[in-house]
Order: sequence, then structure tokens, then C-alpha cells
Amino acid sequence: MKKETNRSFFGITIATLWLSFIQISWAGANATVYFGIQVVDEQTGRGVPLVELETVNHLRYVTDSAGWVAFSEPGLMGQEVFFIIKSHGYRFPKDGFGYAGLRITPQAGQTKTIKVKRVNIAERLYRITGEGIYRDTVLLGLPTPIKTPLGTALVVGQDSTFGVPFRDRIYWFWGDTSRMAYPLGHFWMACATSALPNLEGLSPDTGINLDYLVDDNGFSRPVARLGVKNGPIWIDDVCVLPDDQSKETLVCHYAHMESLAKILDHGLAVFDTNRQQFNRIQDLPMDQLTLYPCQAHPIKHEKHLYLGQVFPIVRYPAILASFSDPNSSEVWTCLEPGSTLKNPTFKKNADVTLAYSWQPHAEPVDIADEWRWVNEGKISAEQAHMLPKDIESNEPIRLHRGSVNWNPYRKRWISIAAQQGGTSNLGEVWYSEAKSITGPWRWAQKIVTHDKYTFYNPVHHPFFDEDDGRLIYFEGTYASTFSGNEFPTARYDYNQIMYRLDLSSPELQTLQEKTE
Repeated sequence: MKKETNRSFFGITIATLWLSFIQISWAGANATVYFGIQVVDEQTGRGVPLVELETVNHLRYVTDSAGWVAFSEPGLMGQEVFFIIKSHGYRFPKDGFGYAGLRITPQAGQTKTIKVKRVNIAERLYRITGEGIYRDTVLLGLPTPIKTPLGTALVVGQDSTFGVPFRDRIYWFWGDTSRMAYPLGHFWMACATSALPNLEGLSPDTGINLDYLVDDNGFSRPVARLGVKNGPIWIDDVCVLPDDQSKETLVCHYAHMESLAKILDHGLAVFDTNRQQFNRIQDLPMDQLTLYPCQAHPIKHEKHLYLGQVFPIVRYPAILASFSDPNSSEVWTCLEPGSTLKNPTFKKNADVTLAYSWQPHAEPVDIADEWRWVNEGKISAEQAHMLPKDIESNEPIRLHRGSVNWNPYRKRWISIAAQQGGTSNLGEVWYSEAKSITGPWRWAQKIVTHDKYTFYNPVHHPFFDEDDGRLIYFEGTYASTFSGNEFPTARYDYNQIMYRLDLSSPELQTLQEKTE
């Protein structure tokens, strides 16, 4: 293993800091050659990231995390240019011919503000990972809120986030991580830390200063090789549990992959804070894979640790020894003893809804099982426990992955999750709530939409909640993968984007009334 470079400052190499300084200084000195276009939310006045401006001859520009485009086209300055304006979840009025856009005359050193209407209930805030996060802001010589506005650790793309407070820092882990130097990056989990907002960290509406673990070349280094030579390592179920000496330990479940759909082996690993890497502690039988749900974001509630791809379907006593023993688990099931997921016999309540309970030594029932049973005619959507209905259409929603957390403002358990097979394949994000951690989850409201793009594996970060949980923050992976879109968004594709949701929004009122 390569020795980690000593020429670093909080995980950022001196070379990276110097390069950022040179780039920012150059941009500030040359800002007058650019025409600045800022797209803002008409409701808040805040700059909107990820807005596309396209000219008649198909030059495309995408706003950075502050909503800016730095425009400098030698053949177009000083003349009228029509820009078509579009963005996921935001709208600009159409003219009489159906074009959503406007004429602008770009002049070097001047600026123009464009207001767009937000259709999403949630508000898009900024890109978290990748290169050029505030590129156009820097080119215009304007201030930026984070210390590395052009990106850090040579990272250009990162897949699926886990964020866990541990020892007065937030530890962030991502899956496959790409770089500019070659189409393949590394596939054994990246890591960075950041300060908590109440411990000198940035407010979550401003941004996150990520301090990456890097190798000698300054690139994000793997922290979960676990001794494997071939095949990616993906982790999930990341949480902090007490060990046998009551010492808080950062632990995860890992899967050693051969392909996207084939797992070679799996087990548990703990984070070595001295070497800053995960070490394998427990191999697990393949037939117990369902007891450690893929992409789960654990919830500690009372004396248990709850796991599920969205809603909790497995629980363990909240100590490391129990989490390491699949036999200590209980699963959420509505099946009669002896029946199976493929040939189910159901327990039912008096109102014929499925009667769920926690049981040891059984098969957990998940969203995909209820969805299949509905399609096979074995149950109705009304009987299901984990298929919330769209508050507007009354149609059941099949959720894919997400997270559940307690919300003190709503005094409910709330879920943020992506839909499978919605108006975009994995790009629609829904909000649900329930009185119990196990549901039932009856209603859902769409809060984020995408046009032929994915936004998968969203996760709500409760450690960022503000105003007693009225404002919540969640992020997800913005990627063309699985979307059918042949034109990935430059810089944004395969990266993490932060959203904020105001739970007092009038658009959520009907759903909240139905769960009273």
C-alpha cells in the first residue's frame, strides 16, 4: 500500500491548493471578458444549479452551483442571442411559438438575471462532488462559499453517498469514484470528512467543505480494499455501534462484486481510525444476504438498529456483537410460518390488510414482494403496507431506495425515496410519512422530478436538519445511467446534488392531513 502523502492540508494536497489559487487568481483578473448570466429561483432569489441554456445553433451552457454561466463567445458578443432555458423541476414561460427562452445581448463585463419558476417542492441547492462546482462563479471573479470551488482530490464523479457523524466529524463514503486522468477510477470506496454545522462546519444550505483521504498523487484513495485483488467493493449499512468494551465503532456491511448483479461474497468491516481504512471482521453466508439490505441507511431507535432499502425490514439489537450475528436478527413479515415469498400465505388484520410483525428466523418482506403480489393478484394495493399511493392520482408508487428518519417537526417518521419506473426511470423522488417506524406507509407526494435522467439512492441527512426538523436536507446521485439519456450533463453527471425540503410547504398539507 502506498504511503499517504505528508504534503497535505486536511486531505487536500498542497499542489491542489496552489492550482486552485492560480486558477481563481487568473479568473478574477480576466472576469471582464465574460458576460455573466445568473438563473435564480423566482420564489427565493437564490441561484439555481443545473439550468441549461441553449443557443439556436445548439451551444449548451449549464449553470454552476451558484446559478451562474460565464459566457464568452467571440462570434456572439454584442448581438442578440436567443437562449432556450430548461431545467429539471424548474420552468421558464413559453412565447407564442412555444419556445421557453428569451433574447439577450451579451456584453463583456455585464450581467443578466433570469428568474425561473420552481415546480419541484424541494429546492435544488448545489452540487457536492466533482470538478468545477463553482466554475462559472470563479470565472466571473465572484466569491464562492466553499474552500475548493473547482473541486478537490482530482475527483470528477462519485456514486451513492453514506454520511455518518463519528468522533465530532461527518464521515462521507462513496462508491465508484472517477477521475479525469483515465475513464476508470477506483472501485473500493472513497472517503472524506467534514465538520458538523455546530462544530465550525458550514451551514448545510451553504455547502460542505470535504476533506478527502488522498494518495501520493492527490487522488481520492480507496478505503475498502479488504484484501481483494479483483472486483469492486461496495459498502452499505454504515453505522456507529458500541463494541464489547462499549467503544463507539464505525461499522459497515460490504459486498464484493463481480458485476452489477453478481455478488462474490459479503461480510462486515470496521473502520480503523489509525490507518483510515476499513478492515474485514466477519464473513457472512450468502444465504443470509437479505439480512443486510443493499444500500440501507440504518436507523437507531430505542434499543434496535433498523435496516431496509427504504422502509425497515430487518432489525438487530444495537450493539456490534449482535449486528455481527445474523441469528440475532428479526425480520418484518406478514407470512404464516412455513410459507414463502414465492408461495405466500398471509397473516391479515380484521380489515384484511396484511398483518406484519417482527419475527426471528424468517424471510423479510420488502417493497418488491408486495409489488409482485399486487401484480399477481394475490393482494390488493389497499392491503399492502409499503406501497404508498400518490396523493394526486391515488395510484400506488413502487419505491426503489431511500431512507427513513424520525422528524420532530412533523412528529412522524418520514421517508425520502426514489421511484422505480416513474415518469423517468429512477429520477422521481417522493416524500412519505407514518406514525410508526414500520408504517404503514399509505400516502406519498412527489417532491423532485427529472426529465429522462436518474437521481438514484437519495438519502436524507438528519444531522443537517434545521428549525426542529422543519427544513430537511437530502442528496442523491444524478446520472444518465439507467435513464436512456444519450447526452450526460457536463460536470454534473455521476455526482451528488443537495436538495432542501421545507416540511411546512403548502404542497405537503394534504398528505400530512391524511396521516393525522
